[in-house]
Amino acid sequence: MTISYEKFGLKEVINASGKMTVLGVSKVSDSVLEAQRFGGQHFFEMDDLSRQTGKYLADLLAVEDAHIVSSASAGIAQSVAATIGQGEVYHAYHPYTEKISQREIILPKGHNVDYGTPVEVMVSQGGGKVVEAGYANMCAPEHLDMMVTENTAAILYIKSHHTVQKSMLSVEEAAKVAKQNDVPLIVDAAAEEDLFKYIKAGANLVIYSGAKAIEGPSAGLVVGAKKYIEWVRLQGKGIGRAMKIGKDNILGFTQAVEDYLRNGSEDGDSMQARLQPFVTALNKIQNLDAKIVQDGAGRDIYRASVKVSGDKEAKQVIAELKAQNPAVYTREYQANNGIIEFDIRSVNEEEMKKIVQRLKQIMEEGD
Repeated sequence: MTISYEKFGLKEVINASGKMTVLGVSKVSDSVLEAQRFGGQHFFEMDDLSRQTGKYLADLLAVEDAHIVSSASAGIAQSVAATIGQGEVYHAYHPYTEKISQREIILPKGHNVDYGTPVEVMVSQGGGKVVEAGYANMCAPEHLDMMVTENTAAILYIKSHHTVQKSMLSVEEAAKVAKQNDVPLIVDAAAEEDLFKYIKAGANLVIYSGAKAIEGPSAGLVVGAKKYIEWVRLQGKGIGRAMKIGKDNILGFTQAVEDYLRNGSEDGDSMQARLQPFVTALNKIQNLDAKIVQDGAGRDIYRASVKVSGDKEAKQVIAELKAQNPAVYTREYQANNGIIEFDIRSVNEEEMKKIVQRLKQIMEEGD
């Protein structure tokens, strides 16, 4: 049976938004699809599959242990539950029991963001209670330290472009506070590209998205010290049961990590080279002023930033880009400032030409 957009009445999408969940995140390679096919067409002892793929990935990533979950969000919830329950089976079966008071999860205030769902929703699913440290525009080590009490289960650090970047303590500084207070540090590094950095910085548990930088299927990865990973793995008997991942995606994701470590991802120089003719073409369109900018969180990612002027506002242009088939999705975070960003990591040359043609049509219609 042929699979197509038309079969389900769907529009084709050109993803100039980045690796976003709302669009299905990433494309996967043929080798990942082959691993998924093998997983889908064979049976396994699932506990053994989980442990053995975790061990395989831990060896690749030079960590004590690793555990594959269904998503980075699931990784947050299960890591929070793990640090609260500390390996107790009773807690896994009764995750919200009042017998355990050590439920406070300290989070820099500027990290308490909505990334598609609020961070505190995942913390709450894990049975935790968010305690904010510092201020919306500043959090120093002493702000974290002063919030630690006997009820603190963990410190959570969100490494993301969604969070406030100004005047925030580093992962290394957060790890030092955690170590001084003998509490674990959880780092959510969902979209980060460096799979080694945050464990080396002192985190006890680090969470990655499987489908973002790694370009695997829907999955999440939690890495860290063996004790903490065993606590996370135990959540499969509790809240993790509602977040379980299939055998096909476990094997597909494992292959994706192996491929990612071997091949890496597109570097900034390559992105800038591909962006240059795109930006040049956009600057020929009336009322558009395009330039190349780096990712706001300092990652080696470059995008086209387009300032919209004239009769149409950026929000209107964004809506019109989405309205046609193919629908063109962009980064909308600066639309209030009249700016549209185009992330081309998943956009080929032909698709860039379509975007230019569509923008030319939209802007001429406004004349």
